[in-house]
Amino acid sequence: MTLFAELKRRNVFKVGIAYLVMAWLVMQVADVILNNVAAPGWIFHVILLLLGIGFVLALFFAWEFELTPEGLKKEKDVDRSQSITHVTSQKLNYLIIGMLVLALGYFAFDKFVLSGARDAALVEATTQALTEQAAEAPVDESPSIAVLPFVNMSSDEEQEYFSDGLSEELLNLLARIPDLRVTSRSSAFYYKGKDIKIAEVGRELNVANVLEGSVRKSGNQIRVTAQLIRVSDDVHLWSESYDRSLDDIFAIQDEIAAHVVEQLKVELLGEAPQATETDPEAYALFLQGRAASRLHSEQSYENAIEFLKASLAIDPDYAPSWANLSSVYVNQVSRGIRSFEEGYDLAFEATQRALAADPVHAPAIAQLGWITAYHDHDLAAAAKHYERALALEPGNLPVLANASGLAMDLGRLDQAIAMMEFVVARDPVYSSGHHNLAYTYFLGGQYADTVESARRALQLSPGRSGSSVLMGLAQLMMGDAEAALHSMQVEPNDLYRHFGLALSWFALGNTQKADKALATFVEQYGSGSPELVAHVHAFRNEPNAAFEWIEKAIGHYGGFGPEIYTDPVFRVLHGDPRWSALREREGVSQSLLDSIEFNVRLPNERQLAEAAD
Repeated sequence: MTLFAELKRRNVFKVGIAYLVMAWLVMQVADVILNNVAAPGWIFHVILLLLGIGFVLALFFAWEFELTPEGLKKEKDVDRSQSITHVTSQKLNYLIIGMLVLALGYFAFDKFVLSGARDAALVEATTQALTEQAAEAPVDESPSIAVLPFVNMSSDEEQEYFSDGLSEELLNLLARIPDLRVTSRSSAFYYKGKDIKIAEVGRELNVANVLEGSVRKSGNQIRVTAQLIRVSDDVHLWSESYDRSLDDIFAIQDEIAAHVVEQLKVELLGEAPQATETDPEAYALFLQGRAASRLHSEQSYENAIEFLKASLAIDPDYAPSWANLSSVYVNQVSRGIRSFEEGYDLAFEATQRALAADPVHAPAIAQLGWITAYHDHDLAAAAKHYERALALEPGNLPVLANASGLAMDLGRLDQAIAMMEFVVARDPVYSSGHHNLAYTYFLGGQYADTVESARRALQLSPGRSGSSVLMGLAQLMMGDAEAALHSMQVEPNDLYRHFGLALSWFALGNTQKADKALATFVEQYGSGSPELVAHVHAFRNEPNAAFEWIEKAIGHYGGFGPEIYTDPVFRVLHGDPRWSALREREGVSQSLLDSIEFNVRLPNERQLAEAAD
């Protein structure tokens, strides 16, 4: 009898299959229990090790022993004519089928019941945490407001872009008033479609007032209803309905903003900001283009370009359409949809057209800062553009967030952290803001804060890409390799997960797994993400390989992100003469960065300075 036939006769294969199914079920149950009791990560690895040992023992016993009516006997002592392995085989079939049914049932239950419950629990926990956090302190009674998305009351659901767009335009208009604190669009739109009381919204966003309303659009006619509500007592401070033609849409925005300023007794230092007017049809196309660009897919970007170009065909001097078109081109580059040079050339041209139409259009000036920094690598010029944009609109949170990135590039991490903390304080339920703050903390060496901010990002957006691996990086820098491994393993992005595993296995001292993970990462992602390979080699204290991959990254991107020079993972290279030579060659020496002026006052600092004067 062949070895294969003998293994089959002794039921070794079926015992192995039954054991593996049973082990998988045990691991799933253990994972749930250990997560609920917050057990350390090593316990799961011990269970995995014991199951592995048990698997070998199960195969050994299946080969050496046979179950008989008299009990367990060594196989060599059993008369072949009296053997009942065929009966045992049938029982094993039933056992395997039963466990497979259990496994499939658990899988279905986890996917369709537990998964939704987990996400709902995360959202509920986040909302509760925000509410409790806000409840610990009284609502800020200073002039502050959240503009909730206006409800689309039109018969056509596709008109929702218009009601959303009008809400955002009102928000942007109010945000240009220096003494009025306005919650960001992302946090305000977090509550879209949610049945939540105004008082709770106010507490969670820490604002004293909420502006809400509705929009009904029919042909060239529009009805806008707006109401201003005080959070502390739910009193309606002001409300009004506007029945106008679309030609009056900008006048409606200006009137609503003026009423808000009047009711909140906000002191204006100059003239009240006014909406940028254009042809109503061009405006509607602009709103459609901006809405499409926020879907962040290849097709949605193409749709956005089509809408924005149609808007500009009607009004070639409408700066917001040009500025948004520039942003779409840059986003296409960042997602690999359009080539680097083509995308940035188009973006620069669109930005120049925006500024030709409106030289003080702050978003376009800030966009020029982005292009100057990341295409031209001229950080000094970028600093001037951002300074000018923020002087015009100090409360523009997207501009301030991008400016914090420039502060990181300049190595001014305290400034970058202060700017991002300011943004997150006014954008408390936007997961990307917390993620970006976590990254800023990481560069600044504040690893515990990194973990906390990354965790908040995941609470707000379960399964978001990059936050788990960022948490894992901070845990590695704190010396908690076990926790880091767990964070890397649950990272949903394949690129980041493999990157994180290559780091974690090395930190745990498992050289074999670390080398294998690195080889796999290089094979699958090295050509597209050489900077991450350089990270791994730097973490492993392999300077020659790290510099080799840094050079590959410079060749791949036409330069290297200046944040590399503040990344704590690369500090191991700072003492190498090649490091200072690299910085000199790339035009980012410390002396050069220190010579660049970049002075941005946050709005609260601006008010304090003016009061002191």
